[in-house]
Amino acid sequence: MPAFNPHLDVWLILGSAVAAYLVWARRHERDTGEVTTPRVRRLFLAGMAVLFIGSVWPLHDLAERTWYTAHMVQHLLYTLVAPPMLVAGIPAWMWRKALAPAWAERAWRTITRPVIATLIFNGVLLITHWPLIVDTAVVHEPLHFLLHVALVASAIVMWWPIMSPLPELPPLTPPVQMLYLFIQSLVPMVPASFLTFAHQPLYRVYETFPRVLGISALTDQLVAGLSMKLLGTMIFWAFMTVIFFRWERRERVDGWDALALRDVAADLRAGADR
Repeated sequence: MPAFNPHLDVWLILGSAVAAYLVWARRHERDTGEVTTPRVRRLFLAGMAVLFIGSVWPLHDLAERTWYTAHMVQHLLYTLVAPPMLVAGIPAWMWRKALAPAWAERAWRTITRPVIATLIFNGVLLITHWPLIVDTAVVHEPLHFLLHVALVASAIVMWWPIMSPLPELPPLTPPVQMLYLFIQSLVPMVPASFLTFAHQPLYRVYETFPRVLGISALTDQLVAGLSMKLLGTMIFWAFMTVIFFRWERRERVDGWDALALRDVAADLRAGADR
């Protein structure tokens, strides 16, 4: 186990973000009477807690000094666990304030379109698992930090079509959400397959670290690839399952609406056009 490191920079950055969120929400409630619901607040705090767990001892130190598997778990937390909670945990009024400038709203509307969001997220995912990038980032903390910021930011963009709280930038219809998430579950299998079926370690820097518990660098890489493939797929399919049953319950309670198919067709056409 790596020696304890308090990671005070993580406490400062994430603590400041949480404090700013709570103060802003309290001031908004005082000035407008609009309350940020406890559920929304809990989602945000849970997302920040996940980021915190991934960024401090022992996971962060294991990821940087021992196991690539820990590095992979860290990335799964940064992309598939924390971001959907953060998107849903930031209230609509706060998103509107952040997107108030016309240029910001236009840019956000563009990059969160399904096809563009898919390209951004998976492009960042592939880059951050490129051997040269990994070997360099592990020994250069500023670059490593920037790559983690890029992962979280690209994941927030990717999750927006599913979790958007803004009616003016609405989420996709349930059938298209499931299709969208199914596509997201396929692309990470490419780097995961390279990790799983490689006959030698792809990341030279992890060969230089002490081998804890007798786990070789190649075995560590194999477990990391399986974690990316299996855990990532499980998370995406868990979301798809929830979306399906919520959709089925709504149709059962409210009745089937043939006109709703127009929204599905519109989402599909929009995705194809973009």
